[in-house]
Amino acid sequence: MLKPGKLTPEEFEIMKTHTTLGRDAIAHAEQMLGCEVAFLKIAKEIAYSHQEKWDGSGYPQGLKGDQIPISARLMAVADVYDALISRRIYKEPLPHEEAVRIIAQTSGRHFDPDVVAAFLEVQETFNAIAVSYADTPADLQPKRNYLAIAQIGTEPGNP
Repeated sequence: MLKPGKLTPEEFEIMKTHTTLGRDAIAHAEQMLGCEVAFLKIAKEIAYSHQEKWDGSGYPQGLKGDQIPISARLMAVADVYDALISRRIYKEPLPHEEAVRIIAQTSGRHFDPDVVAAFLEVQETFNAIAVSYADTPADLQPKRNYLAIAQIGTEPGNP
């Protein structure tokens, strides 16, 4: 996530394991508790399936349509919206309107069309929340410093 450039195919395969690792970490927490917890069941669904796509082209299982848990279909839209509108080490944020356009255009392919329709109804609320929690340049400075120390990317103090 901190790499300034495009991931190699090998790096992308490693990155894709975050779905399984997240689900397994939550399952481990349940095991340590010694019982199943209702909200953690949903958390496991989200962690494991939020990268699935409505058309079946996602990962880790290649689920399609209603095979994807509704919790993960909802999170998929929120996750992509956040990724699009947020500043990252490797990219500038897109305007809210552009993010909304991209999500709307990928309805039925990437996203559940019903979830996209609901998103479009409340997209201004998404924007208001995003603006109130947006990263500042100062928030990114520790990440830049880490990249410089790791000799992965930029020098401290430079974007």
